[in-house]
Amino acid sequence: MSASDYIRDLANVARKVAEWTGGEWWVMGILGIIAILLFIVPSLLAFVWIERKFLGRLQVRYGPNRAGPFGLLQPIADAIKVLSKESVTPARGDRLVFRLAPIIALAPGVALFAAFPFTRNMVADLDVGVLYVVALGSLSVIAVFMAGWASNNKYSLLGAMRAVAQTVSYELPLVLSILAVVLATGSLSLVKVVEAQTVPFLFVQPLSFLIFFTAAVAELNRTPFDTLEADSELVAGYHTEYSGMAFSLFYLAEYTHALAMSAMVATLFLGGWKPDFGIPWLWFIVKIYLVFLVLSWLRGTLPRLRIDQLMSFAWKFLVPLALINLFIVGIEVQALGGFPAWLALVNIPAAIVLIVVMCSLFKVGRVPARAKSVGGS
Repeated sequence: MSASDYIRDLANVARKVAEWTGGEWWVMGILGIIAILLFIVPSLLAFVWIERKFLGRLQVRYGPNRAGPFGLLQPIADAIKVLSKESVTPARGDRLVFRLAPIIALAPGVALFAAFPFTRNMVADLDVGVLYVVALGSLSVIAVFMAGWASNNKYSLLGAMRAVAQTVSYELPLVLSILAVVLATGSLSLVKVVEAQTVPFLFVQPLSFLIFFTAAVAELNRTPFDTLEADSELVAGYHTEYSGMAFSLFYLAEYTHALAMSAMVATLFLGGWKPDFGIPWLWFIVKIYLVFLVLSWLRGTLPRLRIDQLMSFAWKFLVPLALINLFIVGIEVQALGGFPAWLALVNIPAAIVLIVVMCSLFKVGRVPARAKSVGGS
């Protein structure tokens, strides 16, 4: 086997190591953990630098430019600074829960990468991979609520309660959009979802993509849905009382989940490791970074929604749209016995029409009549 074969599919390296070690399960488990961390840790550092640099350009400034060439060492400098900070626990807070919350916030985001297929062979191919990702992805809200409750701070608790309400609200359209993909592919395996995409589902199921991406941004608590950390209302939300290493774990958890959601978008809607030529796992990583660039672009462009607008948008706009989309996909699968690529010619115009109709029925910016009368008086 040539060096190019090892580079093209890193699973060949794992097989070679398995031959040397006799295929011991614990050795392969350790190798898997190391491989995941070797991808996640540099990616988190890169994400922090990319977002700060990109937002700087959007706001007509340089961004990080002091630590290292082009500011590349800024994330490392920030990490060293955070490690030197004192971690304070509120005197009247629940100390055990307060300290466990940052760990529980970060752990599920790391565990998600066990199921993402970097190539056809570079994955633990779970038959229920989609279910695994959805289940773990929703655990972070427990950590957020733990942090808000244990802080014994009203602002932290309000931020945590917002998190619970927001996650429950946007989990429904997110799962419904994933269900449309599962219905089209007939499998919960992420590998089979990628293999089914002769044309990326971004084009074949554009409405599912838009619903999933919007709900995912809301679950990540990123702009314009970052009401949990609304500094004008809640100081810093659920992590107001956190400092030092504990705060940095929440910070890393946010970017880890952003990385995982970007990987999920790349897997479900952008064809995963495809096209098969070149280096497949490199294609997958490029798609992940492109999705994260879009997240950063939204952060530097859109204003924050009010909490009432955020909840109304979920229940009055996204949920009905997701149900209609699932109904349409079900009819297409039943009628055609599959989900051919030419359906893109039907589904793209249908998505545009449905969005226009829903927008005409629902206006996010409407002020309630009672609020007008109060303001007028």
